This record gives sequence, structure tokens and C-alpha cells, in this order.
Amino acid sequence: MPYTLGKLFCCLAFLLCSLSAVAQKKFTLSGTIRDAATGETLIGASVIMQAAGGRVGTSTNAYGFYSLTGAEGTYNVTISYISYQPIIKSVTLNKNTLLNIELKAGSELQEVVVRAGDRKNENVRSPQMGVEQIDMKLLDNIPVLFGEKDVLKTIQLLPGVKSGGEGNTGFFVRGGASDQNLILLDEATVYNSSHLLGFFSTFNADAIKNADLYKGGMPAQYGGRLSSVLDVKMDDGNNKNFAMQGGLGLIASRLKVEGPLIKDKSSFMISARRTYIDFLLKASPDTAIKGNTLNFYDLNAKFNYKFNDKNTVYLSGYFGQDNIGIKDLFANNWGNTTGTLRWNHVFNSRLFSNTSLIYNKYSYIIELLDDVNNFKVTSLIRDFNLKQDFQYFSNKHTLRFGLQATHHRIAPSDISTSTTSSFNNLSIENRYGVETSAYLSDEYVVNQHLSLLYGLRASWFALLGPGTFSTYNAAGDVTSFATYGSGRIAKNYFNLEPRFSASYLFNDENSVKASYNRNTQNIHILSNTGSSSPTDQYVMSSNNIRPEIADQVALGYFKNIKDNTFEFSGEVYYKWMQNQIEYKNAARLIANASVESQLLFGTGRAYGLELFAKKRVGKLNGWLSYTLSRTERKFTGLNNGNYFPARQDRTHDVALVGIYKLSKRWTLSANYIYSTGNAVTYPAGKYQLGGITTYYYTERNANRLPYTSRLDLSATLEGKDTGKRFHSSWSFGLYNALNRKNPYSVDFRNVPSDPTRTEAVQTSLFGIIPSVTWNFKF
Repeated sequence: MPYTLGKLFCCLAFLLCSLSAVAQKKFTLSGTIRDAATGETLIGASVIMQAAGGRVGTSTNAYGFYSLTGAEGTYNVTISYISYQPIIKSVTLNKNTLLNIELKAGSELQEVVVRAGDRKNENVRSPQMGVEQIDMKLLDNIPVLFGEKDVLKTIQLLPGVKSGGEGNTGFFVRGGASDQNLILLDEATVYNSSHLLGFFSTFNADAIKNADLYKGGMPAQYGGRLSSVLDVKMDDGNNKNFAMQGGLGLIASRLKVEGPLIKDKSSFMISARRTYIDFLLKASPDTAIKGNTLNFYDLNAKFNYKFNDKNTVYLSGYFGQDNIGIKDLFANNWGNTTGTLRWNHVFNSRLFSNTSLIYNKYSYIIELLDDVNNFKVTSLIRDFNLKQDFQYFSNKHTLRFGLQATHHRIAPSDISTSTTSSFNNLSIENRYGVETSAYLSDEYVVNQHLSLLYGLRASWFALLGPGTFSTYNAAGDVTSFATYGSGRIAKNYFNLEPRFSASYLFNDENSVKASYNRNTQNIHILSNTGSSSPTDQYVMSSNNIRPEIADQVALGYFKNIKDNTFEFSGEVYYKWMQNQIEYKNAARLIANASVESQLLFGTGRAYGLELFAKKRVGKLNGWLSYTLSRTERKFTGLNNGNYFPARQDRTHDVALVGIYKLSKRWTLSANYIYSTGNAVTYPAGKYQLGGITTYYYTERNANRLPYTSRLDLSATLEGKDTGKRFHSSWSFGLYNALNRKNPYSVDFRNVPSDPTRTEAVQTSLFGIIPSVTWNFKF
């Protein structure tokens, strides 16, 4: 099946090349848009070709490439990008023409926006729904915990995205679980996107060019997760001049170096970050603290080489590691490694190709260091991925099609002990799988009012040997088992995933959009936490676990006023989810060779309303977002088979963000969030068993944590303009400025003075936390 799909797409690519060659009296303008100062490609830059007979426009793709087709004639071509000086050129189109442009940054940033591009009314015109394009410059002014700018915490301020917990980088999108988000870094999957148990993300903002978040209506080129895609791309590196930037904070520092290897032809970028909490622990006079370990570090690197206008090669990688330990007692280390080798090739003015070879691995080690009860647990998930994408541009159509194949290996748990340990060695079989997919999509501008984006993704998953595979009944007992040799298929699934969205423009400032999309997921995380945990267990679809499936419909209204100064949008959505996974009461997930026997399977549904208002220009910028939503799940073995709220269910979420340019040097920022409490299960009663109080529970997630309310403040002071290349700034912040004790968890215990009574005890992690960071660039 994958071989047949491959032949089909090769024939389609050949056909498209042939069609472009026979086009008559229509010619194509194409090229790449870059930053004049650094040579970085600009993603989402606007290119508009206008003549007396009308106009056509487009935006550069994820690699800075654009293509426009028009009848023979002379055009005024306008190239623009937010905070850059636009360029207008007169172009006579009497043949296919290459026009590469370098844009210069504006003298002073006058607006702060979420979207990276600047095509007029793009949010109204585009048929794409539920997408947010994050401008990395925005992160400089968003107040966050410890002053560490963070893309994952910034997206939590957008409608439809819920935080995984106080100060946490984990997030839920439109009712989906945390493992249903596909997080990509230069096309490589990042399985655990958090540092220090979720308080920092793996993404060092200095190394990131841009990030796109798809909450619904996902384009057909993305697959493998149900709820969202966060597509993060690293900086390519400055191919004009050597540059350095970084920052010194209270608990972490970072440094980025970039420059040309061959000017205008090849460049590099290396960025590193490290916390130094462990250095502070070593200096502590408290012997109980001194010698403990608490740190993380990460490294981003990227190199590229431009052979000519048609061929460029990129090599990028990421390495991150966390280390937490209590001396002579316990150690926990975990980290991600990714690598991407990418080749961009321009076949002709209409056909663009990207070929990627991708590697990613997530692993963790847990050690108990006691002489008697010592053990070491290791686990990993590793992927090799080959991906081929094409993009074909015609007058009214933009076609995307491609193939992808991923080989998965999961090592669930390997426990090793010493000869004196009271624990036994244990090795659980590795699991292997292959995921292949093919997709085709078309963005079709039907007329000046109607645009369509439709496509189909075909995915095939195969669970492979070697290994012994058991089948369990509802009680968790083995009903059959079979052993398969290396490379043999133990179980496979095939799914078709249709995608469709449309926009109808009433005029340049008003539109309605609708979408439907289906997604499937074959890699599942077994976790009881609200974000990525170091000990998350990964499992593949199998003879017991079927692929998760989600169908989502959405309808939205979009409006801009005062020449795009203000943007408004409202979206409603409904999502059906099949083959959802829950855990039996008292389930044992870690180091369990028969973990699939501990699982329950059911359905889910999520629905909601998202409202968004944003001011884009002027001294005062910012936005207001509101989400009204419900997320429910149903399992035969839980809650009498009735729907119950999912753990991430919250009724109301509000976020208000304001950024004020007080003067040329001072920028003031604030954000306020309010959310109702997550669903939790409180005990319905208690009893004594052997003198120990034991609680019993009835309905799952029938209770609520208290609401969360938090105000964060920040101020940025730019250094004096001395006319030299060196520039610095100071960022000051107050996290939780009102010092409200927001709930992290609620536990129950006997009242010490009267054991017959029970009291609820709330745990709160953070009060008011000040931060200061010195940033520099030269």
C-alpha cells in the first residue's frame, strides 16, 4: 500500500511539472523573501501583484518561498512583513521571473502582534481556521514565571488553550488531553516539552524563529495527534554578520552565537541555556540541602548551505537534559534529543520541494541509591522519520502533497539492581512500529468571496515484532497471545482523514468560516498529570489499543475594523472522540509488563465558544480572550457508564494582555488570567482499616478545585542608543503580583484534634515572585 501511494505521488509531481510547462500567456513570479540584516527567510511575508485588471496575492511558505501566476503584463509588486519596511517594484511579466527580495527592519517597532505575517486582512481572508501564528518578538514583553520568556506559556493566553497547572508549560487544546498535542521542533517530534517538572519549556526563545499553533482545521500535512499542532522553527543563523545575544536572570542564563560560514551562502546558529540553582544549593550552609541536584540545560544548533537559488541544505539539532537528585538517596534524569537534515529544492517557478530526514529520542533514568533497596529504571521512545513534501502553485490553487514514514521504538522499562538489592531485575520487551502516511490538499480561491482548503490524509500503522503480544478481556485477563519474529506485522490499522475548511468574505473586513477535520493517533501516553512528566509511559496502538480518532466541526465569524487596527473573532466547535484511554482504579502503570490490562477504553466529547479581540497598532496593544467550554468522557467501567467531566474540563477561561509603549526606552506589560477550577474527585466518605483512615470515592471528577486568578506585571528598560552595535535592556517582573494563593491540589486528612472529622488542605505553589533579567545583543 505505501509503495502504491508513492508511485501515485511521483506521477502527480511529474504531471504538475508538465502542466506548468504548457501554460500559455500566463507566467509566474517566484522567489524567496529574507531579512536584509541577517539573511533569515521570512515566513508569512506578503507578496501582492497588482495591475489595472486586478490583483493577486500570496504569503511566503514555511521556508520563505512564494509563487504568483498572472497574465502577461506589467505589475506593481508589493512585498511587506510586519515591522519591516515594505518594497514596491515594477515587474514586466513576459516570462517566468525570479525575484528574491531582502526587507529591512523598520526603525522602531510600532506594533506588537500575535501573527507573524502582514498580508492585509489575512485573518479574514484565509480559509484556515483555528490557527495562531506567534511572533517571537511578542515574548519579550509577556510577563512569565521567573522572567523566562516562554512560547508555551504565551499560547496559554489564547482562546481554546488551557494551562496544565499553575506556572506549568503543559497545555490542553479544545478539550484534548496533553498527549494529544503534536509538538514539532524543526519537524522533529518533541515528546516531553518541559523542564523542571513543567515550570520551563524546552524551547529557548532566543533560538526560535516562529511558532504556529493549529487548534482545529489542521492542514493535511500534519497528522498523528488529535487536538493540536504546535510547529516551532529555529532561526537559520545570520549569513551577513557575526552576532551574539543572551541574558542573565535570577535562576538561568542563556547565550546565542550566530554568523556566516560563507557570507550570503552559509551560516550557523548555536544557542545554549542553563539554570544554576544547583550552584546555589552547593553554597547552602544547610547540610540537608547542600549537595542536592536541581538543574536543566539545553542546546540548539543549526547550519545551512545555499548551493544556488534552487538548492539549500539545513542541518539542525536540539539536546536538552534535566537532573534532579537528593544526594545518596535518589536521582532522576531525563531529556530530549532531535536532529533534522533538510533539503529545499525548487524544481521550477511553481513546484517547491522539501525533503527531511529526522531523528528524535526522549529518555529518562530513575535511580534509588540506597544500598539495600537500590534500583535503576531506564525508558525511552525513539523515532526515525523520512518525509517528502511538495508545494505546487497555480493561479487559483495551491496544492500540497507528500509522503511520510516513521519507525518507532519504545523501551517501556528496564530495571537493573545490584546483588544486595531487595528488588529484582526486570526487562520489559521493546515495542516497534511503523507509521506511514500520504496526503494531498488544495487551497482554492474560487472567487473574490469564496476560498476553500480541502484535503485527505491516508495513514497506516503497523505494530511489528519481535515480541509476544497478549489480548486482554474487560477484566484484564489474558484471552490469547501470539509471538512474532523481527519485522513481522502483529497488528495494523488504516485510516482516512478528510480535512475541509472554507471562508466566505462579505467584504474586505468581514467573513464567516467553517471547517471539518478528522485526526487519528497511534502513540499514546499513560500519565496522571496535567503536563509532560518525566515518568510518562508510552504505548503504541495494538491488538488491545485501537487508534484514537477525533472528528471536529467549527464555525466562526471574523471581523477587522479601522484598517486592521482591531481584530475580532468568535468560533464555536464540537469534537467527537473515539477509543479514548483511561485507567482502572488503583492501576499500576510503571514497570508493568501487562500495562494494557490496566486500561479502559471509551469515548469523549468537547464543545465550546471562543471569543478573541485584539488591538494591533498604537502605543497600547494587546488582546482579550474568553473560552466557554465543556469536556466529557464516557467509559463502561466508570461512573455507571455515564459521561463525566475530564480532568482538564474548565467552564470559563479569561486572559487579558496589555502592552504599553510608555516611551522610547520603557515598555510596560501586564496580563491577568481567571479560570474556574479543574474537575477533581473528592472522597465521598471514609472508614478505618487497621487503624488507618481510608477514603472511598464514588463519581469520577464530580468536584471542582477553587478558581484561579492571577495578575502578572513586567517592565522593560531599553539601554541608551549610543550608535554602537552593542545593545542591552533590563526586564523586571512580578509574577502573581496580588500574591493570591492559587490551588495546585487539594488533599484530605483527619483533623489532628478530632480524627472523626475531615479537613481539606489546599496546596499552593507560588506567591508573589519578582524577577530581573539583563539582556544583551551585539
